[in-house]
Amino acid sequence: MAKYTTETNPKSLKNVEETLSKTEQFLEQNYRSLIYVLAGIIVIVGLFWLAKIYLNKRGDEAQAQMYQAQKYLESDSLKLALNGDGNYLGFLDIAKDYKFTSSGNLALYSAGICYLHLGQFQDAIDFLSKYSKKDKVIGALALGATGDAYVELGDLQKGVAKYIEAADFGSNAFNTPIFLMKAGEIYELTNKYADALKMYERIQNEFPESTEGTSIDKYIARVKLLMK
Repeated sequence: MAKYTTETNPKSLKNVEETLSKTEQFLEQNYRSLIYVLAGIIVIVGLFWLAKIYLNKRGDEAQAQMYQAQKYLESDSLKLALNGDGNYLGFLDIAKDYKFTSSGNLALYSAGICYLHLGQFQDAIDFLSKYSKKDKVIGALALGATGDAYVELGDLQKGVAKYIEAADFGSNAFNTPIFLMKAGEIYELTNKYADALKMYERIQNEFPESTEGTSIDKYIARVKLLMK
C-alpha cells in the first residue's frame, strides 16, 4: 500500500512559483489592456441600463399619447387618430417618435387599421407589415387585416395567403375560424373548391362550437355540390 507523506515536495513548490511568476509577468505586460477591457465592460453594462431606463420612460410617454389616439379610432375619427389633434399625437407621430417602444410598435398596427378603414389599402399594408408581431392575438389580426387590404386591391392570391397565415398564427377559437372562413370564401370565388373544402372542414373539425362552426355544414354541402 502506498504511503502518503506530509513533507513538502520541492519540485511541486518550484512549479507553483514558476506559474505565479508567469502570471505576474502576464499581468504586468497586459495591465493596460486588461484595464481597458474591464472599463469597456462596465461602460457597456452602464449603457444597457441607461437605455433600458430611457426606453421605459419613453414608453410611458407614448402610452399616454396613445390613449387619446385610441379613443379617436374607437369613435371612427380616423384622421384625428392618425394625425393627432394638436394636443395629442396621432398614431403616425407616435410610431415615428417612439420607436423601439411597445406603444410605438402598436401605433404601427393602429395606423394600418386606420388606413384600411379609410380605403388607403397600400398604406394599410405598409404599416401593418412594419408592425412587429410580438403579441399573438394582435399579430393574427394584423395579418388578417393585411389580407383584407390585398383582397380590396384585387390581389386575391396574396389575400388568401395572409388569411391562412393569420389563422395559423396564434391559433385560437375566436380569430382562427374567421380567417379560415375568409380563405374558404376566396377559394370559392376563384373556383378552387377543393381548397375551400379544406378550410371549411378545418372549421368543422377544429372549431365546431365557434360562430362559424355552427353554420359550416351548409358551406361544406354547397362546395361539395360545386365540385361535382
